[in-house]
Amino acid sequence: MDLTEQINQLEADLQELGSLLEKSERKRVQELLKQEQKKVEKELAVKRQQKEQQAKRQADPSAASKAAYTVKITNYAWDQSEKFVKIYLTLKDVHKIPSENVEVSFTERSFSVLVKDLDGKNHQMTVLNLLNAIDEKDSYKKIKTDMVLVMCKKQATKKWECLTKVEKQSKEKDKPNMDDNADPSEGLMSMLKKIYAEGDDEMKRTINKAWSESQEKKIRGEDMMDL
Repeated sequence: MDLTEQINQLEADLQELGSLLEKSERKRVQELLKQEQKKVEKELAVKRQQKEQQAKRQADPSAASKAAYTVKITNYAWDQSEKFVKIYLTLKDVHKIPSENVEVSFTERSFSVLVKDLDGKNHQMTVLNLLNAIDEKDSYKKIKTDMVLVMCKKQATKKWECLTKVEKQSKEKDKPNMDDNADPSEGLMSMLKKIYAEGDDEMKRTINKAWSESQEKKIRGEDMMDL
């Protein structure tokens, strides 16, 4: 099976996984489907890059001997409007290379950027598991001075809390558990325990002192009631 057929099969798998995910109701099944979706997206990004490299070698048989070193893009920021999520990739002199050297591909839940032969290197970035679905057909790139702007078209015009699901899960993990039906004092206690565990010696002394004073006031209050 050649690379084109492999890519077609992976794209079909991704589409079917998305369809199954929409229909599934069980949380465990959804998690399993999401894990598989992530694997397929990653494999698809790799196969697409391999196909691009293969095409380049066929066009220029000597390309293999002068292949550029690939580095990850780490300098970026993101913003959003009502219709788009915008990712700003800072790359010095990117506007000076041919526009076809900047390749951006999209799926419903990911995007991949490959900037070829910039200062003798390839620059790559792949973001998987986006927080919400995007419309890959209406998503596109813009090349500006020292910058690539990736425009991800939202399928739904709602505000994104963060860029990926992993970031959201990380934020939620750090939040104290505030159950509406729970005793507020239990939530406060959990938060204090977390602060105490992560705090330095000075913070621990402060919390201990406040706790002791609180207990003393409580005891004095109970003594007054007995009188």
